Amino acid sequence: MSDVSVLPGSLAVRNLFEDLLGREVTVSPGDPLSAEEVRTATVAIFTDAGQKIYAAMGLQLSLAANAGAALGLLPAGAAEDSIDEKQLFPNLAENVFELCNIFTSLLNKEGGPHVKLYQVIYPGMELPSDARAVLLALGRRLDLMCEVSRYGKGKLSLSLAP
Repeated sequence: MSDVSVLPGSLAVRNLFEDLLGREVTVSPGDPLSAEEVRTATVAIFTDAGQKIYAAMGLQLSLAANAGAALGLLPAGAAEDSIDEKQLFPNLAENVFELCNIFTSLLNKEGGPHVKLYQVIYPGMELPSDARAVLLALGRRLDLMCEVSRYGKGKLSLSLAP
């Protein structure tokens, strides 16, 4: 089978966020999450049918909190409180899990492996070293700055496993 793994485009990411959150989302090229930022990020681990890591996506705490609050129709203050306390509150985490699960639709392509959300790692939890390596790897990756209207912005880094 040929490799049909393709990174989603920034437009597809923006459209998914806007459709899901029901508000304007601005997406622009961004810097990758740093090793230090990964410690407080929410990381989604995607696997193929053989349970092999296919991709890792990191959401900076500010983006996870803002997107989680917007998805739950919570006031922006809920996200700000979460960011100030450097943790993702459970109600926001539940919404971010759903966002990550729906994000899987951007990774599944006709003729490609079936990709599914395996696990979401929240700030304060131990990130498996293999997922960390994939997230920080150079190569097939997408790094964006996403701004959720009336909430705030943060980094999104997606990296496909080699």
